[in-house]
Amino acid sequence: MQSYSLSQVLDAVLLRDLAGLIARDRATTASLLAHIAEVDARRLFVPAGYPSMHAYCVDELRLSEDAASKRIQAARAARRFPALFTALAEGRLHLTAVWLLAPHLTHEKADELIQTATHKRKFEIEEMLARRFPPFEAPASLRPVPAVTFELLQHAPEHVGGEPSPLVGKLGEHALGHVEYPQVEMPQRHHSERFFVQVTIEKSTHHKLRYAQALLSHAVPTGDVAQVLDRALDALIVQLEKRKFGGATTRQTQQRTTAVRRRCIPSHVRRAVWERDQGQCTFVSASGTRCKARRLLEFDHVDPVARGGRATVDRMRLRCRAHNQYEAERAFGADFMRRKRHEARVAAAESRARLAAETQARAAKEQFQDVLAGLRSLGCRSDEARRAAEFSMTLQHAALEERMRAALKFLGPERMRS
Repeated sequence: MQSYSLSQVLDAVLLRDLAGLIARDRATTASLLAHIAEVDARRLFVPAGYPSMHAYCVDELRLSEDAASKRIQAARAARRFPALFTALAEGRLHLTAVWLLAPHLTHEKADELIQTATHKRKFEIEEMLARRFPPFEAPASLRPVPAVTFELLQHAPEHVGGEPSPLVGKLGEHALGHVEYPQVEMPQRHHSERFFVQVTIEKSTHHKLRYAQALLSHAVPTGDVAQVLDRALDALIVQLEKRKFGGATTRQTQQRTTAVRRRCIPSHVRRAVWERDQGQCTFVSASGTRCKARRLLEFDHVDPVARGGRATVDRMRLRCRAHNQYEAERAFGADFMRRKRHEARVAAAESRARLAAETQARAAKEQFQDVLAGLRSLGCRSDEARRAAEFSMTLQHAALEERMRAALKFLGPERMRS
């Protein structure tokens, strides 16, 4: 049995052994990241019964959520930039340094950033990155609150300044509004399952929150954000369930829905499958591990539709996206599915490009008409106004004001007509 008592070890030996352990730990950490990166790239967590590499590290390897996230991100970065493995093994970078650098590494900047971060402490690297890459917003966080005291998310309308506007739909500002919630200790109440939530929200979302507080002021006089969010989520869940499962349907409606298309899953089947599978992926690995995923779930045909599969309760199941794709690869082959996914990505990119081009064309047409109308209102003849407006459209990505100035410059004062 390993003994961890070192009280009898000489000082010099203790320091020597510690230095050796640190050196081996660095090499081990680099090797660990290499293994994580390779397992992640091969997606070996999928047949093992996990929807993601993070879930595999937490549930199978027993890492904490934070440790798993940090190592996975560092491993993916080191796989792209192998110099990180060497720097980590040699002690020039620590694991936190690799994790901090990971989001900012590019092939043009990697060597410089690694060199700059060499032998730097965490706060020094954070300061360097903050100067080069100014932070945009605070990350969202959620953590359990102790049972005896808890933080009450309370932010009544009077605390945020002014009366909320009922015209929520008009408040489309993109500025960020960070809401600070005071901590209130309530020793009389003991809640063992409460969570502290911190998140950065858009200014428009802040206005919606204030407006909801005002609408609920009779039912929730304090404007307690926790109660407002709870009621909002209740209403949202009802809407989402209707969208996901459909409402109550008659037998005739079910028959018509089933006959429309074999890929169409009737609402009563979706609801029955969801309830039977308890909203969880049903994939079970060879070792008996059931996937725990409850997000990004998809309704999967046990018998592929291409092979005559039908959307019935007993022949449908819930699968997370990773295991749905895994089943498809087992049924049709990895190369076939890889080609299909590539074709889908290409089609989606073409669709986005086509939509962007159509949107740009509509915007250009609207700007042309606006410039033309503006010139006509200034007294230009229609033929000259049209030529000037056409000239203004040769400017790339210009605002309406810029196009108007260009059109007026094209005309010149002597060509304006009263």
